[in-house]
Amino acid sequence: MRSFGSDNNSGVDHRIMEALSKANVDHTIAYGDDKWTQEASEVISELLGNKDVNSYFVFNGTGANVVALQACTLPFHSIICASTAHIAVDECGAPVKLTGASLKEVPTPDGKLTPELVKPYLHGFGFEHHSQPKVIAISQTTELGTAYTIDEIKSLAELAHDNDMYLFVDGTRIANACAFINTGLKEMTVDCGVDIFTIGGTKNGLMFGEALVSLRKELSENIKYYRKQTTQLYSKMRYISAQFIPYLKENIWLENARKSNSAAQILSSEMAKIKGVEITQPVESNAIFFILPKEITYKLRERYFFYDWDERRNEMRLVCSWDTTNDDIYDFIKYLREITETY
Repeated sequence: MRSFGSDNNSGVDHRIMEALSKANVDHTIAYGDDKWTQEASEVISELLGNKDVNSYFVFNGTGANVVALQACTLPFHSIICASTAHIAVDECGAPVKLTGASLKEVPTPDGKLTPELVKPYLHGFGFEHHSQPKVIAISQTTELGTAYTIDEIKSLAELAHDNDMYLFVDGTRIANACAFINTGLKEMTVDCGVDIFTIGGTKNGLMFGEALVSLRKELSENIKYYRKQTTQLYSKMRYISAQFIPYLKENIWLENARKSNSAAQILSSEMAKIKGVEITQPVESNAIFFILPKEITYKLRERYFFYDWDERRNEMRLVCSWDTTNDDIYDFIKYLREITETY
């Protein structure tokens, strides 16, 4: 089956499989005290130009987000995020349950927070009857496939720091954002004033695994304990970290993101030529949001799997993967054109 349901549906890059195979030798110390984890951490530090950063490898995106937010908050704090944020919509309440903090969900037209949208939520500081704002949480790219610019991230970091808050970036698709903006990981995080962020791998060619990166000493103090409590501490850590060595060192992260972004651009441009198709969001990563008449949607689903986004207006999402081919794209377009022409 080939589909555009999710970048979670794709397989593993052969170079990552090779790295896993090479790590699968002999015995080594468990829980991250191994040479692969040390090297992967060093690679991240070199990429960010900062030897003092602390990296933690975890199983998945939800786990990475929850551990990061635990490091930033106490139970009486609040976390400000877009109403479409993964932490608000797709983590089964885990951030609230495990941090005790409340989520302040901000409606946005494109999934992106701005200082103007956040400021109305910055009140009640020092007032014990109100939860205390502590984190501005953004996703890069957003759940609507849009990308923050460097200046937009900087403005949110400045707002957070002016109010004694942290800026957290869910970087599940941060590679796609770097590819779209044509910038590096350091420029998008360290240079913008980000305090803590994640580097996604699962959706971009890894078998599994995400990296959580803390850029603040006080946030790093207790992460190892939160990681354990949140059941994100892998005993055979080398099988996560070994993947990140070539992924980052050989630029696989950026190469694969460029492939999926490019596929989305081709797919969306071809879809836009078909009568009845409405693209609803700018295509700035590997995701396409679109509206179709319901009758056509039913026919399209007979052959392709994809998710609904906004059922009220029949808005759906397609996602291209690092291994999406031109044949995948044009087979989809051919079928979509056939069913729209007979509708």
